[in-house]
Amino acid sequence: MMGLLDKIFRKKGYDPVARRKRLLENGRITDGSIKGTKKDADGRELIVFVYTLNGVDFESADELTPKQKLTPEKYIPGAMVGVRFDPRNQYDSIVE
Repeated sequence: MMGLLDKIFRKKGYDPVARRKRLLENGRITDGSIKGTKKDADGRELIVFVYTLNGVDFESADELTPKQKLTPEKYIPGAMVGVRFDPRNQYDSIVE
């Protein structure tokens, strides 16, 4: 019985490609700006961005896709960007 409950309540693994695809297809869009860059615990370089929804400021970080890395000038601090977010979880967001 415990094995069945584990399967039902087990969290799915994190898949950044599937998450990005889901947000690009179903996420809402708003304006944001690049705040800067930072490295995560794995040494990946992330862009830090901010956006405002309903008067609430959100700050998040995301790794650029290989296609986005071809135009780094679009992601310098102060640059305006499109942000896709999940309307059910406004913290879940990516830079377009």
